[in-house]
Amino acid sequence: MNDQKRPKAEANDISKLLNQVFGTDRFPVPVEDIALEYTQQKFRDAPIAKVKGEDLDGFDGMLAANKKRDKWMILYNSAVSSEGRKRFTVAHEFGHYLLHRHQQEEFACGAGDIETSGEGKGSRDIEKEADDFATALLMPLDDFRRQVDGEAVSFDLLGHCADRYGVSLTAAAIRWLEIAPQRAVLVASRDDHMLWASSNEAAFKSGAFFATRKNTIELPRSALAHSRNCTGSAQSQDTRAQAWFAREPADMPITEMTKVAGNYGYTLTLLVMPEAEKRWRRRDEEQVEDSYERFISRGQKPY
Repeated sequence: MNDQKRPKAEANDISKLLNQVFGTDRFPVPVEDIALEYTQQKFRDAPIAKVKGEDLDGFDGMLAANKKRDKWMILYNSAVSSEGRKRFTVAHEFGHYLLHRHQQEEFACGAGDIETSGEGKGSRDIEKEADDFATALLMPLDDFRRQVDGEAVSFDLLGHCADRYGVSLTAAAIRWLEIAPQRAVLVASRDDHMLWASSNEAAFKSGAFFATRKNTIELPRSALAHSRNCTGSAQSQDTRAQAWFAREPADMPITEMTKVAGNYGYTLTLLVMPEAEKRWRRRDEEQVEDSYERFISRGQKPY
């Protein structure tokens, strides 16, 4: 029997309880209090007993048990300037507690493990699962949809979501990717090079993604986030998709939006494209194998 706990299901169970007690307009989630009170009520033999900010050298967050393993503690890096990042980190470690605490007694999570861990990770990666839990707990999908449905995407709209849920602009943008009505890709860059990139399923299936974990990828020189063009303020332009993705048709448009994420020291670029055209080989050849199907068959997630 498969008793593996599901990150989103765990978060949704907590959200239902919060809705019953506080109503649906209850944001941002008081995640520190929830982690303490929920585990005291449900797991009295080994609850989370403390949530505390510390100067964690090299780590953004940590979950650790005492020697008897009858109490757990969440630590987050107090030196991080973004309050949204701290909130997400606590939720991430809370996710480790609910999902993975029987696997090990300590979890030390660096910057690359939190908020963006989906990019390039396998479907059973515990950091991704902790991120999935944190995202679903802090930004429930039904409420998030109510904020964005019928609205044209922009960093102003995503900034509204970030403020509502008390999370970073990055976390809100990654959440939007999940329900984007078109192909969409989010890129974080610094010094004219990509730090990481995340594509939604539609974009990934069409080949619109960047393998930033394995390659050093330079921004297109025409990119708004490139040092030649960046003004430091939010910018937007409509251009050709080939500027970013060489295999796109010459007439395929792309909308490019940029915003400097000051707390992180990088620039976010959101790329939005229409649905991809189907591409076929000559009639006497087999259809080109879908890269998405290859990744899924190997247990990889489309980020």
